[in-house]
Amino acid sequence: MDNIDYGILDLLRQNSRAGYGDIGDRVGLSASAVKRRVDRLVADGVIRAFTIQVDPAVDGMATEAYVELFCRGTVAPEELKRILSQVPEVVDASTVTGSADAVVHIRSRDIPSLEDALERVRIAPSVDHTRSAIVLSHLIHRSYD
Repeated sequence: MDNIDYGILDLLRQNSRAGYGDIGDRVGLSASAVKRRVDRLVADGVIRAFTIQVDPAVDGMATEAYVELFCRGTVAPEELKRILSQVPEVVDASTVTGSADAVVHIRSRDIPSLEDALERVRIAPSVDHTRSAIVLSHLIHRSYD
């Protein structure tokens, strides 16, 4: 990977539908050279997918919260993954340092469905308690997946 590859990735992150010619104009390559580089980045597994992002409000999932998860004793990450995978409203989850064992991102239709999803997380035998923060507005979003 060189600086041109990183430039191509940055432009595709901003608009995955950008044309090779448009990208080439920005990074100083021909459209065919950009296509060869993109094909190589895909073949090497650097680019894993081209996708769309749908506005969650249009999808009916505009209510969201970040939830700190506190467990009883030591719980393996695979066990947390098993528990959280059973709750479809969980869109992202990570183990973390600090007093919480994990941070969970939940999206739901409304507050009652958010409360229901939280309850399904809380009833797991290894979960001691949670602490939630409901999202009011988004300030910055950068996707690096």
